Amino acid sequence: MNHLLLITAYIPMGSAWLLMIAIAIVSFFVQMRFRSKFKQYSEIGLLSGLSGKEVAEKMLKDNGIYDVQVISVEGQLTDHYNPADKTVNLSPDVYHSRSVAAAAIAAHECGHAVQHATAYSWLSFRSFMVPVVNAASTLTTWALTIGFMLLIFSGNAYVLAAGVVALGLVTVFSFITLPVEFDASNRALLWLNNNYTVMQTNQEHEQAKDALWWAAMTYVVAALGSLATLLYYASFLFNRRN
Repeated sequence: MNHLLLITAYIPMGSAWLLMIAIAIVSFFVQMRFRSKFKQYSEIGLLSGLSGKEVAEKMLKDNGIYDVQVISVEGQLTDHYNPADKTVNLSPDVYHSRSVAAAAIAAHECGHAVQHATAYSWLSFRSFMVPVVNAASTLTTWALTIGFMLLIFSGNAYVLAAGVVALGLVTVFSFITLPVEFDASNRALLWLNNNYTVMQTNQEHEQAKDALWWAAMTYVVAALGSLATLLYYASFLFNRRN
């Protein structure tokens, strides 16, 4: 925490605010780009004709994983792997679709299942942090809002400091998520590249790679956004206290 305060002492609040705005703009662009790519590749059917569900089940089987269930969940882009109940949860647009996008996302989520089965260290660490980060996320919003007001009107910095610490935990978690997501995509692409019964052309593979790249970028900008917010509040706290 002392190192963070030393860093923020050299960051003007105006610069931190501009950084937050810049990252928000980039985040919006990346989100729109990812949605555009998903829509584009959702309209390109796999030559193999496999659905997202079938791709997921095949990848799990090829990796010797038989205790993970592939299920459909409501929503759009709600795809995720749940290590608690060992389920690969696919949105209807992925579960039923027989497109390049569906295959890429289904394989990516199965990449997390493979990580879990092989005790991938970053995933284990991330899972360990989940309860703490859930509590920190709940605390962050209230502590930063109330603490900001208290510091301005009464000079009380303790609540804001608690909020900054909680936000720091959330930020660390968002950066720990990055190697987990990139590794899952790498596992998915490697498997897809070696399974011509799923993706039969180099073009399909490149399209899947492109879709997963933009999906990964959404996590990158989210982590940077969390860091920018942390620096803003930390610089405000440090400058007001001095």
